[in-house]
Amino acid sequence: MFANGQTIAQLMEQLAPKHYAVEGDRIGLQLGTLNKPIPKVLVALDVTDEVVEEAIREGANLIVAHHAIIFRPLAKIDTSTPAGKLYEKLIKHDIAVYIAHTNLDVTDGGINDWMADLLGIAQEGRASLEDVHMDKLFKLVVFVPESHSEKVQQALWNAGAGTIGHYDHCSFVIEGTGTFRPGEGTNPFIGEQGKLERVKEVRIEMIVPHSIHRGAIQAMLKAHPYEEVAYDLYPIDLKGRSVGLGRVGKLEQPVTLGELAERVKAAFEVPFVRVVGELKAPVRKLAVLGGSGAKYVRHSSFAGADVLVTGDIDYHTAHDALAAGMMIIDPGHNVEKIMKTRVAEWLTAKLAERKSTTAVVYSVLSTEPFQLI
Repeated sequence: MFANGQTIAQLMEQLAPKHYAVEGDRIGLQLGTLNKPIPKVLVALDVTDEVVEEAIREGANLIVAHHAIIFRPLAKIDTSTPAGKLYEKLIKHDIAVYIAHTNLDVTDGGINDWMADLLGIAQEGRASLEDVHMDKLFKLVVFVPESHSEKVQQALWNAGAGTIGHYDHCSFVIEGTGTFRPGEGTNPFIGEQGKLERVKEVRIEMIVPHSIHRGAIQAMLKAHPYEEVAYDLYPIDLKGRSVGLGRVGKLEQPVTLGELAERVKAAFEVPFVRVVGELKAPVRKLAVLGGSGAKYVRHSSFAGADVLVTGDIDYHTAHDALAAGMMIIDPGHNVEKIMKTRVAEWLTAKLAERKSTTAVVYSVLSTEPFQLI
């Protein structure tokens, strides 16, 4: 059975939650409808005319891409312009376009982590160059009969609650006595209508991040035996987990700048890179950022990185970095193409778990606009 487009969007938002996106970023559904069965998805970096033709040949009626096709509100759609012709072709062939951009950059296991993995940045101590989103923390308190304490705790843990730093399954339980009187029309798990009951209960307290609080509450309510569940959810003044742009960390093995440049070329399958710095200089700590990262040179230096690997470095930024002793490797913006295979693999696995027959393929076309002559 084919998955619905809305289901695929929900899966993408598990990988790259929409609230992780930088403010003003154009993400999500940009054209068409998701309210339809999807026989095939095409994953692409850019949505060009050639990529749309590829989708038509493949029989894909949804393109999941990284770069947006609509950047600002449209005053009109003129089908004599390149953009207008693109929109017209997509609409005529009933191909929807869904975008995951900066939310896919910053998410754990997204583009910046894929870049870091390919270049050998160790997992331990790896951090973002700039925080974009911090998950607010809440305290969930629920009152449960003793007989169901373990069941409710387990349901909350399974939903992702109860994590503090690198510790999980964290909770606090206090024993006490609960009182209630079931009214007319109730069907109480314990007690009788009109009769005051005193029941041995436990108070369970658990930390719940804002990003999962709805799912955690639903899981708790499903596991709880009462018709009317007494629970509280309130914010706490503690910092939650943050996600951000770029990654920085120590290399698993130190290399020279020249060796790292060759590694970058091989990892991202690019014919050349632009390098700022002495090729024999040692590199122990590395920063990476997919796309345009010129404004993150200072962030990288402040984080203690020897080198920043990013795209679209301009002349003056290169001179400033050189003067400050910061090295740069610029493999271009198009290295973000690594998202094509990885998103396709991720979606394929998630759809298989749902026993969906929707196929996911990735674009084999290069959308690199530059040629080296």
